[in-house]
Amino acid sequence: MTIREFKMPDVGEGLTEAEILKWYVQPGDTVADGQVVCEVETAKAAVELPSPFDGVVHELRFPEGTTVDVGEVIISVNVGGGTAEAEAPVQAPVETPAEAPEAEEAEAEPQGRQPVLVGYGVAATSTKRRARKTDTAAPAAAAPVSVPEQLNGHGPAAARPLAKPPVRKLAKDLGVDLATVTPTGPDGIITREDVHAAAAPAPAVEAPTPVRAPEPAAVPAAAPAVASDARETRVPIKGVRKATAAAMVGSAFTAPHVTEFVTFDITRTMKLVEELKSDKDMAGLRVNPLLLIAKAVLVAVKRNPEINAAWDEANQEIVLKHYVNLGIAAATPRGLIVPNIKDAHAQTLPELSRSLSELVATAREGKTTPAAMQGGTFTITNVGVFGVDTGTPILNPGESAILAVGAIKLQPWVHKGKVKPRQVTTLALSFDHRLVDGELGSKFLADVAAILEQPKRLITWA
Repeated sequence: MTIREFKMPDVGEGLTEAEILKWYVQPGDTVADGQVVCEVETAKAAVELPSPFDGVVHELRFPEGTTVDVGEVIISVNVGGGTAEAEAPVQAPVETPAEAPEAEEAEAEPQGRQPVLVGYGVAATSTKRRARKTDTAAPAAAAPVSVPEQLNGHGPAAARPLAKPPVRKLAKDLGVDLATVTPTGPDGIITREDVHAAAAPAPAVEAPTPVRAPEPAAVPAAAPAVASDARETRVPIKGVRKATAAAMVGSAFTAPHVTEFVTFDITRTMKLVEELKSDKDMAGLRVNPLLLIAKAVLVAVKRNPEINAAWDEANQEIVLKHYVNLGIAAATPRGLIVPNIKDAHAQTLPELSRSLSELVATAREGKTTPAAMQGGTFTITNVGVFGVDTGTPILNPGESAILAVGAIKLQPWVHKGKVKPRQVTTLALSFDHRLVDGELGSKFLADVAAILEQPKRLITWA
């Protein structure tokens, strides 16, 4: 039997970990090169991972819901036939001795047991390094330490308690030393309950008779996900939500934000939307106010190119970008994401409509790739779809401005000297005051409003 290992790839720039959302295969299943084996969620998006080779699934190294570092083996596949029982001890993957102190190791199993998951720990004298094509045969390993010896703390494995990666992380979060925990799981594996028990206050564990309200005191350690009275639910901060939070905090306390507002009559643009829906050149395409707002932004950027810049703190430079990768903030079940339309400035109105439709559909399906969220230069966030008049948006990191679009409502408005019901909306522009001063920000915002008040300017100003 020949075992091939598939490691967690770097599916996006700068990402160091990903959570396994769902396995599509189980041990014993036959997989083909290119077949999707699992779905993972990075800090930017959910991504499906295909198998890089043909074979039979030998082992899934991590359960669903586990956050795995990039480079960790997540699945092993038998690509050479044979049986796992005959060669599992030899094929059990372990790290090189130089990496052992910091890497999660795999334990060589006694006859008849499958190799444990990465992170359970390893007995120093019970492992073998998997031979490489360029290596000579490895010397025979010493006799493995028996499981009872490991459990009693007398064998070489006693220095590293056995625990799954999620349990190790839980112990770290709760400040529990695994060496002091009494294991109750199969084969001496420390379980989550063991860690919670070790972290619980002494009176709640040792007192022969319950003291006043002992359970509520122990519940935060024993069940961190849900409070004892079920009035609270605690959700781990991870994935897209974690990345968004870090990015927004970094942006808010790095770039000096200034926000300006403009309220105006958008009735003519709304009429143009209805006319374009029946235009043969837009047949089959989605036409809505956001499409024309996006086009107005692109025209305003062309008239005020300094708004489309970035602040390079490391090199102490202002980067003027001669292209527009237009970001559209999208609310998804996994959190806020901002995919962008590459080179939106070069697209015609029908092309921009197609790009917007594809962007929204992909985001709703949770299939937005990390690449689609990188390299944005300007962002639009449409809070009006929620009935909100306006807001003060926070800059997307690396960009100098973001435009919030408020709800479009029928309101009394002075039109040609008379008060009439008109479609009115409010735009809010937040910008980085290191790059954009008040004059530039005001001119840009006024241009966007002027185009939407008189959409024929899309032709005369373009």
